[in-house]
Amino acid sequence: MISTIGITIEAPPELVFDLARDVERWPRLLPHYLSVRVEGREGDALVARFVARRELVPLLGIGVPVAWRARAWAEPDRRQLRFVHRGGATAGMQVRWLIEPAPGGCRVTIVHDHRPRVAAWAVIVDRLVTRHVAGRTLGTFKAIAEAVAP
Repeated sequence: MISTIGITIEAPPELVFDLARDVERWPRLLPHYLSVRVEGREGDALVARFVARRELVPLLGIGVPVAWRARAWAEPDRRQLRFVHRGGATAGMQVRWLIEPAPGGCRVTIVHDHRPRVAAWAVIVDRLVTRHVAGRTLGTFKAIAEAVAP
């Protein structure tokens, strides 16, 4: 299953890429990210355990932690971020962030390619977790980038 989610940000694509590329800093920038723990490095990539909160009742701050392990790297010449999930409910998921120029700023699109043995599992994960966490991530990066953009 391939799922995409995107947002238009009124800030230069280089600024958005620079904010997003340092995944070790995400818990300081994104309130729904609880931790990013680096487990190792493989060339220009890092392998890390990510933990984010999937809100269930936003007004009350009630949520559940969701965790995954991934190999992550940036492709600066293309302004892309790449992730390959290793193990757990999202094992094998490939994620690509595309940060492209657009009128007035940029368009950020996240493509999730998840092909588990049971296809319905990808739909469940996408609807209950992936879209929610990715949507909050994009919304928060939009707010930060637009606040600091020249």
